[in-house]
Amino acid sequence: MTHFPGKPMTARITALLALALPATAFAHLVNTGMGPIYDGIGHLVLTPEDLVPTLAIALYCGLRGRRSGRQAMFVLPLLWFTGGILGLALAAPPAFPVTSVSFLLLGLLIAVDARLPVSVVTPLVGAIGLLHGMLNGMALKSGPGSMGLLGISAMLFVIIALGSAFVVSLEKPWSRIVVRVTGSWVAASGLLMIGWFFRGQVY
Repeated sequence: MTHFPGKPMTARITALLALALPATAFAHLVNTGMGPIYDGIGHLVLTPEDLVPTLAIALYCGLRGRRSGRQAMFVLPLLWFTGGILGLALAAPPAFPVTSVSFLLLGLLIAVDARLPVSVVTPLVGAIGLLHGMLNGMALKSGPGSMGLLGISAMLFVIIALGSAFVVSLEKPWSRIVVRVTGSWVAASGLLMIGWFFRGQVY
């Protein structure tokens, strides 16, 4: 046994026990120390399962033009918040990684530059917002709750407004190709996540 001169045995044991005690952990929660609204913003920004589909929506709506972008920046936050309120009253989230489907679907739409009409794009954005909002509500009910959802909704508005406007402003053909390549990466990530899920079920 290693000898530590100058320190009594009880002090060394106390120090080891203190290091072994785990700190409080929050699954998928971010504690910024600045209040529940900022905690919600932090949750969105630091959760790839929510941030990547949000960015993908901004990219796709930007490809579809100003009208799609303008509608998405209002519809997505509203339906996300609505879904979040519903999620606060629901039980644990489903085992299947439903957010992976968002990755795959949105990534494919961007990659192939699917020319869906606004009448289809807007309900699709709303459905994705409702789904992710419900999952957020289930995750946040033990933390910032509805105020956290409000912070998320505000950040969604900013991301969609800036992201879609940026894509709309792209004029060079190669720049749109870059956006489509980014979409293919998102789709590939979603496919990989779904594959890993089913691999885990088999093994």
